[in-house]
Amino acid sequence: MSQVEKKAGLLRRTSSSKKPLKEKVVLMYDEIFAKEDPAKNNPRFWDELFLMKVNLEYLESKLESVDGEEVQRIQDNINSLFHHCVQALGEEHQIKVVNALQTLCALFRGVHQKNKSASGFDIINMLMGFDKAEQRMKDLMERLDSLLCGDSSESLKSLCLKLLLCLVTVTDNISQNTILEYVMINSIFEAILQILSDVSSRGQHGYDAVVLLALLVNYRKYESVNPYIVKLSIVDDEPTLDGMGVVVHQALTEYNRQYKDKEEENQGGFFSTLTSMVGSMFIADVDEKLSVQTNEAILLALYEAVHLNRNFITVLAQSHPEIDIATTPTTPTPTTPTTPLGTTPPSLDMMNNPELPLDPNLQTSNLLITFLKYASIVIQDTKDEHRLNSARLCLIILTCIAEDQYADAFLHDDNMNFRVNLHRMPMRHRKKAVDKNIPSRPLVCAVLDLMVEFIVTHMMKDFPMDLYLRCVQIIHKLLCYQKKCRIRLHYTWRELWSALINLLKFLLSNETTLLAKHNIFHLALLVVNLFNMFITYGDTFLPTSNSYDELYYEIVRMHQVFDNLYCMVLRVSTNTGQWKEAASKVTHALVNVRAIINHFNPKIESYAAVNHISQLSEEQVLEVVRSNYDTLTLKLQDGLDQFERYSEQPKEAAFFKELVRSISLNVRKNVSLNTLSQDVLLKEFSTIS
Repeated sequence: MSQVEKKAGLLRRTSSSKKPLKEKVVLMYDEIFAKEDPAKNNPRFWDELFLMKVNLEYLESKLESVDGEEVQRIQDNINSLFHHCVQALGEEHQIKVVNALQTLCALFRGVHQKNKSASGFDIINMLMGFDKAEQRMKDLMERLDSLLCGDSSESLKSLCLKLLLCLVTVTDNISQNTILEYVMINSIFEAILQILSDVSSRGQHGYDAVVLLALLVNYRKYESVNPYIVKLSIVDDEPTLDGMGVVVHQALTEYNRQYKDKEEENQGGFFSTLTSMVGSMFIADVDEKLSVQTNEAILLALYEAVHLNRNFITVLAQSHPEIDIATTPTTPTPTTPTTPLGTTPPSLDMMNNPELPLDPNLQTSNLLITFLKYASIVIQDTKDEHRLNSARLCLIILTCIAEDQYADAFLHDDNMNFRVNLHRMPMRHRKKAVDKNIPSRPLVCAVLDLMVEFIVTHMMKDFPMDLYLRCVQIIHKLLCYQKKCRIRLHYTWRELWSALINLLKFLLSNETTLLAKHNIFHLALLVVNLFNMFITYGDTFLPTSNSYDELYYEIVRMHQVFDNLYCMVLRVSTNTGQWKEAASKVTHALVNVRAIINHFNPKIESYAAVNHISQLSEEQVLEVVRSNYDTLTLKLQDGLDQFERYSEQPKEAAFFKELVRSISLNVRKNVSLNTLSQDVLLKEFSTIS
């Protein structure tokens, strides 16, 4: 028995010698795949077809099994099936609409699966006939728009979105899906916005709507004018923007909650006791177990909203009670055991109830806090390409936020203080932070904490240079804003200085290995210029004069690192080689750091000798520093408070192309139009009809 026949749906065997009977719908599919017009002998053929329960597997496999010559022979019938599917979407009989939507999905998937190497025009021709394609797709998009915006049942709207997701993700590279040209012309943007602006429909369909929008925005975004990009960039309707924020927030919150539960599960019981007994020797194993797939689709949606729409920035800061998903009754989302954590949408109960039962002790939260917590999980593990890309996208989003004046204003607002419990990577040399000890501070402190955490925890052999560059640049942009607005932020700056100095130390210790892959001088220059920012402008944004003294203390205390860096860059810049110019820039950037070291070191040594002290205390060194500022000469360096603004193209184009491909493949796998959902839908509409 052939593979297609196996999927035909057997009814019964009349005897052992006779072939099993086929379902009527399968027999009708076979008529479509014959040369004759199926309606020739049965004028009611198409009416009857859409009253039959769709056999998705058989129809798709039949389409995939058709060879080149057969395609030409049955093309008129396939075109006719597509046409009658679209017509059936306007029927009052809901079962016909359900079956037409599912048949369209099977058509899109089956034809593309069979013709992966065919041009987009050939696929359009096979599906609907090239000469009629424009009208067919116009009719299809109008009817889908009508179903999404009208009084259709929630199940029907869900099926419409599933069909659209199926259509958008049917090719690996979304930009090679020529059918989407018609989706650009016949926009469903307003229908998506309507779903997001309404609390009830958002609860049911918000997740699919946001993912669909994120994918449509990425169709040929660098090659032509994409109307979804244009429209998204000018949305200023508050309920719509809030709705998008709610969907993203709830998806990230659920991921954070699940991760925390898994973390606590791994830390409990006998295993926890055993690891503490043997000195946390199994930390790596625990970390591996917690390495879970991120929700890149929802992260892409957040990026596009932040990057394209300045009005969305206000949504990041809107406060609301912090949701604790574990305390709310939820309907479990059906997933398979292999479904990665965080790739399924939040449960419907959660999406439907904006006012959830909350612990009165919980503080207020906002989308930015939830995102920062999410990012702190993602950046912990960057060992493979997938997780590296997730971390990269988080840092790109933070880059866009750090450049925005309004975002910077609320990040630094002293009246908006929050306790942000970031996840920290388990490390042998430090204790786990206690949540209750986290102070309530402006949100910029949490962003800086996240950057410091990344710097400290990723100095490894497989060095993530790109992430380090982004991380240091985010810090620089925040400092530029503080300098410009003279904001004296009460932050533990010494932790940042210490992390940056240790990073320089790591670059020096691994010079040969790292230079084989990376331009370490560019990163070293950025780090040194952060210190130059503090040296030159620190008196305008450091919280107290003591902070400025402590900066000098740290530079003098760790002078050996800066001395070694100078020797290294001087050596490279005086020899001919590919890094000559890059190293020379670091040499010039070190002028003030070296001036501080060369000025204060002799003074400190002299103080120690005069007072017969072998080792000075911190306070004694600070006293020497304070009393010798007057004789210190520094050079004014230009451009320290300037930075290159983020631009997606051309630098990030290749990254987003691959990211969208990965998301598209994942969404395609998760578009659920299986037999179970068919049964549920048919049961619902048979009672209505």
